[in-house]
Amino acid sequence: MSSAEVEKFGTWLARQLRRTGMTQADFAVRLDVTRAAVSAWVNHRAEPREEMKRRIATQLGTDPSALFNLSADVAVELPRGWQHRPGHNDGGREYGNAAAFAFDADLAGLAREATQNSLDERYDDTEPVRVHFTLHELTGEHLDTFQQAIQWGSLEAHFTEAAKADQKVSRSLRASLSNLAETRSLVLLRVDDYNASGLTGSEYDDGRYAAVVRRQLDSHKHTGGQAGGSYGLGKATLWAASRFGMVFMNSTLSQPWEGRTERRVVGRLDLPWREVEGQPYAGPAWFGEPETETRYAGVSRSWWADERTLADLHLTRAGSEPGTSFLVVGAHDASGFAETLEEMRDKLVQSLEDNFWAAMVGGRTAGPLLEAQVTTLRNGHVDKPDHRIDPRRRHPALTRALKSYLDEETVSELTTADQVVKTEVPLTVPPLKGKGIRGKGITHEAVLLLTHTDEEDEPLNHVVLMRGNRMTITDHRPRELPLGTSPFRAVLLAGAATRGRGEDIQLAEEFLRASEPPEHNKWDRTEELTSLYERGAQTRLREFRTGIDDTVRRLVGRRESNTDEGPSSLLELLQLDGSGSSGNRRAPGTAAIDKVEARVDDAGAWNVRVTLKLPDAQDAWQLAPVAKFAVRSGGRPTVEWLSLNPVDSCRIEDGHVLIEPGVRAASFEGVTDPATHPVKGNLARLVIDLQRPRGGVA
Repeated sequence: MSSAEVEKFGTWLARQLRRTGMTQADFAVRLDVTRAAVSAWVNHRAEPREEMKRRIATQLGTDPSALFNLSADVAVELPRGWQHRPGHNDGGREYGNAAAFAFDADLAGLAREATQNSLDERYDDTEPVRVHFTLHELTGEHLDTFQQAIQWGSLEAHFTEAAKADQKVSRSLRASLSNLAETRSLVLLRVDDYNASGLTGSEYDDGRYAAVVRRQLDSHKHTGGQAGGSYGLGKATLWAASRFGMVFMNSTLSQPWEGRTERRVVGRLDLPWREVEGQPYAGPAWFGEPETETRYAGVSRSWWADERTLADLHLTRAGSEPGTSFLVVGAHDASGFAETLEEMRDKLVQSLEDNFWAAMVGGRTAGPLLEAQVTTLRNGHVDKPDHRIDPRRRHPALTRALKSYLDEETVSELTTADQVVKTEVPLTVPPLKGKGIRGKGITHEAVLLLTHTDEEDEPLNHVVLMRGNRMTITDHRPRELPLGTSPFRAVLLAGAATRGRGEDIQLAEEFLRASEPPEHNKWDRTEELTSLYERGAQTRLREFRTGIDDTVRRLVGRRESNTDEGPSSLLELLQLDGSGSSGNRRAPGTAAIDKVEARVDDAGAWNVRVTLKLPDAQDAWQLAPVAKFAVRSGGRPTVEWLSLNPVDSCRIEDGHVLIEPGVRAASFEGVTDPATHPVKGNLARLVIDLQRPRGGVA
């Protein structure tokens, strides 16, 4: 701890006098000094000499080293308990915390919001944030011991009265109390983060601690404008995931408070308005030591816990690295889709994999931003081994794409399926209102990465949008993709996620964050967007999405297959009269190639199976499939078919595909003649062109 971080002696002494219940006058008598001398120490006008400090330590009953280092409070056991906020004098009532209804109250939402908050509070930028989710089911004596530690018995009257109202939160609480009585089982969910800032700051003034423990809608993010969250609502998911609205916290601070950094503990309970023994209570309650400052008389505050207390509360942390452990008491999945411990575990794992796969990808020169794992326990024993989240398991193609970008191994045009193409999509950031700036604004170049895949990386043919700390904002499916598009996955990096530098990075971050709702799951019109930015902000977002779609269509129109099978077919939607169809939509009365399966065999011939999609028609179809090579320069030379064979709902005559009236789908197989190839089959793209033969039936 540096000298600048050490608490001032006067501040420390004043707190010890309050904790021991002594006045400055009483203390002066014990030390045989004037009251003015003690006042000067407390108010930082003077500091006692070393001999006097030893006498002070003796009177306070503490070790002199604690006084010289200001490293600990005197060992006074203050009674810990629950302090309930009194009801409002004006008769106002809150039947629950409205912030908890801003999100889906399920475990997926909790994992997303809690992990986002941990990423936003990353402390050492050279190391990843580590998050650890632990589900722990307590029964029997283990449950009894825990309930005793949190003084459950003192809350029973409050629970009973709060559950009587005919409101949503009260009805849920009533059912939860009944379930606990019947099953005698309680699930705890602990969320630990390491290499995070911790709940720093004063008990009541501005700071991370007060923003989480004391306040609502206070985001208090200090991440250079790159924070994923901005509403101060995400923390409410912790309380919403508790059947009883109860969360305990143990924080290791990155900056000392009261001269200490480890084991800052407090509990908070969110209940509806209730009346207990004739006394109305507004809602929240806090578990801690009684505040000794007279202006906060009757308030419970955080305390510096010992290891035994942490063990009883199931809040022991691994090591002294800064961060916070949140304990959700009575954890459940409010959606009802995850009821067993294993189902809850799987839901947490999937949420982490889907929302933070990109943050867990690192390259040769830049490590991952995040590491995550999930554990399940029953009465202190491991039920399932630690599940360390590996982004490659669920999103192999996306992981490959991002790693190629981080390692600077992307290409400008795909030539094999395992490559990753990189291009830019412009985002115009409009001016802020009242800045006197005219025009459309500044241009930010977002980065689009795309790769083809045969792997299970759902949803296919979508683009993952993200910014900042690389949390997934949403999966976007580009419009009007060509029929038969080879499966691909893509990711768009905007703002700080590009790892670029410049004024446009910060401006893009702020603009996109303003366009996100509390769930941070899309870029669209919000009240913040329209109130902060000049007219046309929503149009800029619409242009951005259109740019993403146009860029993807351009990239997938030049696709090639993997090295084992050679380039994949370039599918074109053509009208029967031989001319190209307008855009990517099939005009009435036209046939379309719906799917092509293709490979290059050992002889160098293309082997294709083509599935056709046909409109309802009263006449027969006569189609001439033509194979062409799309070489890198010049026209597209035609290659001959070695064979054409019907597969389903068609017949082949004189190189033509004949289909009876009323058939809506048909398929055929073809093999090209290598002797007619202008280049080797695996060096060019194959184009399947549907043409209407002269004199053919249409």
